[in-house]
Amino acid sequence: MAEHLASIFGTEKDRVNCPFYFKIGACRHGDRCSRLHTKPSISPTLLLSNMYQRPDMITPGIDAGGNPIDPRKIQEHFEGFYEDLFEELGKYGEIESLNICDNLADHMVGNVYVQFREEEHAANALRNLTGRFYAGRPIIVDFSPVTDFREATCRQYDENTCNRGGYCNFMHLKRIGRELKRQLFGRYRRRRSRSRSRSPQRHRSSHDERPHGGRGHGRRYEDRDHHQESRSRRQRSRSPGHRRGRSRSPGGKRNRSPVREGSEERRAKIEQWNREREQENVNKVDNDSANDSHENGNGNNGYVENNDKSSQQQQE
Repeated sequence: MAEHLASIFGTEKDRVNCPFYFKIGACRHGDRCSRLHTKPSISPTLLLSNMYQRPDMITPGIDAGGNPIDPRKIQEHFEGFYEDLFEELGKYGEIESLNICDNLADHMVGNVYVQFREEEHAANALRNLTGRFYAGRPIIVDFSPVTDFREATCRQYDENTCNRGGYCNFMHLKRIGRELKRQLFGRYRRRRSRSRSRSPQRHRSSHDERPHGGRGHGRRYEDRDHHQESRSRRQRSRSPGHRRGRSRSPGGKRNRSPVREGSEERRAKIEQWNREREQENVNKVDNDSANDSHENGNGNNGYVENNDKSSQQQQE
């Protein structure tokens, strides 16, 4: 049962928790929703509700005076707000992503989602932003359950095919230019590459300074390595294979492998070995035959003597 509840948590099949709040961090029903909006106690993502105020807030493309607005002016206004907010939030930790909704519905209009690299950075930003104001308006900030913006983003909006417009229940994220994105997020990439390039040098320097430490840890490591090395040498010298391989001649030099003989010399040695073996076999056969004849002679004499003794006993 517990596994089933965990598998459907935050989905449409979950009749207890609101799936839209779990995916988007906001729900159009608000407090009147029939399902629970469980706010996380800690999260790497913060939601700054209704923070971004569009110049064409009332009517898209039209300012408050009823005059049309150049789309380039709207983009410049947005990028200026984005850069200003990024610089402020970057004081509290490394930013993974900063997303601003372009929706028009009340529960999503102007929502800002900032995802930090670490949860501690998000908690630090929450403490410092609570109670502050921006452009004369209070900042409403809280932890958000959103961690995967791919599930929260409207794919049809990215393809310019969303027919719901600004009142879609999924995020319509407003984009910034490539140059500004490279300028803001490129600093983290340069910092990471710089730290990676420096880490081997710091690692080597720490090892170099270790023998000079206050408690002599480096000296113990050095003595232990020397002890293990000398112990392995003794074990190698005691092993039979190693002793045979490292045997030395009386002159103090190592025995070198013998020079390989020619085929004629090998044949001559083989013939000599065969002759010696045949001679040994002949000698062995002669010795065996002599021993057999000696044993047979002794056996006959004993048998006759036994017969003579038995006949003498019968005569008596």
